[in-house]
Amino acid sequence: MTILHDPSDTHESGLLTVDLTAMVANWRQLAAMAADRRIDCAAVVKADAYGLGQAPVMNALAAAGCRTFFVANLAEGELARRLTPEATIYVLDGVTPGAGDRLAAANLRPVLGSLAEIDEWAQTARALGRPLDAALHFDTGMNRFGLPVREAGAAAARLAENPGHVRLTLLMSHFVSSQLHGAPINARQIADFDASRRFFPNVPASMANSSGVFLPERPHYDLLRPGYALYGGNPTTHPDNPMRPVAHLRVRILATHDVLPGETAGYDATWTAQRPTRLATIGAGYADGLPVSASARIDKPGGAAIVGGVRCPFVGRVSMDSIILDVTDAPLAASQRGGWAEILGDSIGVDELAGRAGVIGYEILTRLGRRYARRYI
Repeated sequence: MTILHDPSDTHESGLLTVDLTAMVANWRQLAAMAADRRIDCAAVVKADAYGLGQAPVMNALAAAGCRTFFVANLAEGELARRLTPEATIYVLDGVTPGAGDRLAAANLRPVLGSLAEIDEWAQTARALGRPLDAALHFDTGMNRFGLPVREAGAAAARLAENPGHVRLTLLMSHFVSSQLHGAPINARQIADFDASRRFFPNVPASMANSSGVFLPERPHYDLLRPGYALYGGNPTTHPDNPMRPVAHLRVRILATHDVLPGETAGYDATWTAQRPTRLATIGAGYADGLPVSASARIDKPGGAAIVGGVRCPFVGRVSMDSIILDVTDAPLAASQRGGWAEILGDSIGVDELAGRAGVIGYEILTRLGRRYARRYI
C-alpha cells in the first residue's frame, strides 16, 4: 500500500481514506464492459469527484489511461485543465452567459443544450477566429438540460449556418431510470436519442452513465461516462454491489457512558435505554456529512458503525459534531475512548448508510465533510 497523503496528525477525530487503486479498478471494470473494445470510457469528476477530491482522483485516472473527463461547471473545468493538460474535458453546464472566452482559453468543451448556447459558442469562435469544439445534449425525458428532440433538425441547421465555427465532437443524452432494468422509459429514450443522431451522421455519441453501462440494451455508443460507480456506489438494484468500495471513513470515540434502563440519550430524548447499555460518542455529525435522517429511535433503526468487528447502532439524534453509538456488544478494548468506529468501509457501504438515512449514496459521498483528515492510498 502506498500512502499518497498522510495527515500525520494522531489527534484527528475523523479519517477519510480514499482507495485510489480500487477506484481505478472500478474504471477498468466498467471500460471492459463496453460492447465494442473501440468504445472509450470517460470519468465524471464533478462535485470534487463526488466529494473524494478532484485532484487526486483525476491524477490517478489519467495515470491509468483515462483521457476524457466530465465536470459540472467552468471552475471545475479550469481545475481539470490544470491537472490534465492533454485531456478532453466536457463542461456539463454548457456555456453560461458571457463565459465563452474563459471556456475557450482553458480549451474546454461545453455541452450545449439550447439554440442560444450554440449561437453564443459560435460567436465566441468567430471572435477568436478559430473553430471551437463542443458536445450537443438532447433531452430525451429528464426535462432538465438539453435540446428537445423535436429541435434536432433546427440545431443541425443552426450549426450549418456557422460552418467551421462550432465543431461537434459528441452527441449525448441522460437516462431518467437506467438503474431500473425494464423501465419503459429507457427504450423510449434510446429511440429518441437515435432519432436525434440521424441529423448528425458520424458524430460520436454517449448515453451510458454508471447504471446505463449495465442496461441489457447496452446503449454504449462511442463513449461510456460513469460517475457514481467509480467511487464505489452500486449502479444496479441488486444487493451485491459489483464495484469495489473506495471511501473508508473512521471516526474516533471521544467519550463513553454507561446508562441504565429508562435513561435517555441525545437531543429531545428520542431514544430510551431498554437494558443496561454502554454508549460511545464519536466525533462526527451532520456538519461532517452524516445526515440527521440517520438518527435512531427505539421504533426506528438508523445508521450504524463497526467497532471491534461488531455492528453498533446509532442512538438518538445525530448532532452537529457527534453521534452516540450503542457499543454494549462490542469488545471493551475496542470501544474505549480513543478507539475507532468505522462508518464506511467493507462492512457498511455508501448505499447502506444512505438507505438507513433515507437519502441516496450520491448525497452521502458529495457531503463528506472537510474536517476529516484525508488519506489517499
